[in-house]
Amino acid sequence: MTATLTGTPTAAAARRVPVARSLRFELVKLVSQWRIRLLVLICWIAPAVFVIAVGQQSTLPTDTLFGRWMHATGWAGPLVTLGFGGSWALPLVTSVVAGDVFAAEDRLGTWRHLLVAVRSPRRIFAAKALASLGVILVLVAGLVVSSTLGGLIAVGNHPLVGLDGHTLAPSDAAAKVLLAWVCALAPTLALSAIGLLGSVALGRSPMGLLLPALVALAMQLGQMLPLPVVVRLALPGYAFISWNGLFTSPTQLGPLLTGIVVSLVWAVTATALAYLLFVRRDFTNPADDAMGRRALLVGALPLLGLGVVTVAVLTMASPATGSGITQDKVQRSVATAFAHLYRTQTGQLHRPAVTEAQLKATAACTKAGVADDAEGSGNDWRCVVSWHLPDVEAIGQAVYQLDVTADGRYVADGDGPKEVNGYFLVRTPNGDVPNPLWQFDGNVELLSATSKG
Repeated sequence: MTATLTGTPTAAAARRVPVARSLRFELVKLVSQWRIRLLVLICWIAPAVFVIAVGQQSTLPTDTLFGRWMHATGWAGPLVTLGFGGSWALPLVTSVVAGDVFAAEDRLGTWRHLLVAVRSPRRIFAAKALASLGVILVLVAGLVVSSTLGGLIAVGNHPLVGLDGHTLAPSDAAAKVLLAWVCALAPTLALSAIGLLGSVALGRSPMGLLLPALVALAMQLGQMLPLPVVVRLALPGYAFISWNGLFTSPTQLGPLLTGIVVSLVWAVTATALAYLLFVRRDFTNPADDAMGRRALLVGALPLLGLGVVTVAVLTMASPATGSGITQDKVQRSVATAFAHLYRTQTGQLHRPAVTEAQLKATAACTKAGVADDAEGSGNDWRCVVSWHLPDVEAIGQAVYQLDVTADGRYVADGDGPKEVNGYFLVRTPNGDVPNPLWQFDGNVELLSATSKG
C-alpha cells in the first residue's frame, strides 16, 4: 500500500518538488556524511601516493596485471589501480554510497517527513538513485585521475607493453587506459543497482550496506573456480576482468562487449526491482521497512532467474566450450607474445632488426604431461618456443613454465637458455636492463573458437 497524499491529484502534482531540487537535496545529504567525504579524499589522493611510492621502490607488484611495468611507464599505474579497484575499491564504494542511500531514512525514521516535503515516491527514488550515481562517478574519476597523475609524475609518459608483447605508443596507451576505466563503469553500475536493491529491500538491516561487497566477493570467488566460460561471462563482474583484451592486438572485443552487456542488463534489472519495491511500500506503517518474503521474492529470485537465462543464452551463442582454455589457444598466445618481446630484446641489444614474420615463432605446450588436447587452468603448463632468424640455419628454442589462471590470464616464467630468458637482466651497451623475455604476462581469449594448426 502506497502512502496516500491529501488534496486533489492536480493540486498534489502542483506541489510536488521537482526531481532537480530533490537531487540537490540528496547530494547535499550524501556529501555531508563524514564517510563520503573520507572516501572522496581517499579516492583522489591514495592512488597517486601508492603509484609514486611504488615508483621509488626496488620491488614491483608483479603478481598484479601490468605491475611489472610500473618502473617503465606511468600508464601502468592506473591499470594496476583498476585491477585493485575492480576487486576491492569499487565494491566498497558502491556499498557505502548506494547500499545505504535508502536504508539511512529507515534508521532515522524520516520517510514521512520526506514524503510530505516531496509528495512523490517516484521522485524520491529517482533523486536518490541519481545522487548515489553522481557521487560514485566522482569517486571513480578520482581513482582514474589520481593514479594517472601519480604514474606520469613518478615514471613519465613512456610506451606501454601490451599483454601480447606489442608496444603501445603513449597516446595509444592513454586512450586504452581511459577506455578500460570506462568499460569498468558497467559492472560498477551493476553493483550500484544491487546496492540500491539491498538498501530498499532490507531496510534498516546492515545487510543492505554489505550486499554489493558480498556480491562482488562471490563473483571473485566464482572467477577463481574452474567454472565453464559461459558461467563466468554470465557474472556481472566479468567486465572487471575482460578489459584486459583491450591490450592485445587484435583487440579481444568479444569477452569485453559480452561482459559490458551482461553488467548493464543486471544494472537495469536490479534498479527496476528496487523501484518496484519502493513505490509499493506502505510508508504509513512505521513497522514496514520492506523486509520479508515479498522483498526476497521480488528482489532475489528475479536476479537468480536472470543469471540462469544469461547462462543459457551464452551457451547457445558462444563458440567456446568448457573452461575456454585450450592447448592451441595457449600456444598461439605464447608464440605471439614471445615474437613481439624478442624484437624488443633485439632493440635493447642493438642487434639487426627482425620482424615477427621473419621469426616464425611457434610454441609447443603441454600440461601435466598431457601432450595432446591439454586444457584448463593450472600452474603445470610447459611451453617450448621455437623461432628462426634470417640467414641462420639453427632453430632457436626457449622454455617457459606457465601459470594459467581460470580467467585466461597467465604468467610465463623463463626457464632457459640463460642468454635468452633465463635471467632477469640483459647486458646492453648502455648497461644492464630488465629482460623482457624473462617473465611476461599474457592473456588467452576464452570466447574464441578452438582451432587446430
